[in-house]
Amino acid sequence: MKSRKKRLREVYVWELPVRIYHWVNALCIVILCVTGFIIADPPAIMSASEAYFSYWSGVVRFIHFVTAFVFFFNFVFRLYWGFVGNRYARWNNFIPLKKSQWKEVLEVIKVDILMIKNKPVDSIGHNALASLIYFGTFWAFLLQSITGFGLYAKMSQSFFPQLFAWTVPLMGGDLMARQIHHFLMWFFILFAIVHIYLVFYHDYIEQRGETSSIIGGWKFIEEDIADKEEVTETAETITKIAKKG
Repeated sequence: MKSRKKRLREVYVWELPVRIYHWVNALCIVILCVTGFIIADPPAIMSASEAYFSYWSGVVRFIHFVTAFVFFFNFVFRLYWGFVGNRYARWNNFIPLKKSQWKEVLEVIKVDILMIKNKPVDSIGHNALASLIYFGTFWAFLLQSITGFGLYAKMSQSFFPQLFAWTVPLMGGDLMARQIHHFLMWFFILFAIVHIYLVFYHDYIEQRGETSSIIGGWKFIEEDIADKEEVTETAETITKIAKKG
């Protein structure tokens, strides 16, 4: 096993709210996918007892709807934290508006997808490609929530689902809204598989504690990279103060 001679520094990357959001979101997706499968294609359970003893399908639907509310408001919280969190959680990291960000996207593609380069991109938070994909995934979260609550509005008297009732006619009816909702579920399943693989892959090639960082928040970063990041952060802070002044 190769040993690294570079000096490392602990950098606090993922704040507690970001970590809580991540794990709540992951748990919600698992529950929503499992219950969604059952709702879409419920198994036939034969029973000689009274109907009110066989309300398991109603329980599954209840779990799905409650989890959907948790998923949505957890997502809304993450949108808010993108404005008030640290530099690694903010929206300017997810929207590639700079030429350097697009250049980094190409570099990550060469390492992760084409595998024509072995040297990982020097990024402390999300790399530019991951940030771009997460930005698209946030839109998918929003669309999934809209279609889900839009379909739920047909059978609910609650005011909140009724706020999304307009979305179903806009999408062409129940069938199309349901198809979009179902397709996005498979997108999240595929995303989760690729996401887990890449986390372990980057943990192996970068050796910075990628996996444990989403639990404790800390990464182990080479000192020269950490110093460069501090200089950039200081310069950005000075620029903001100068603009306010």
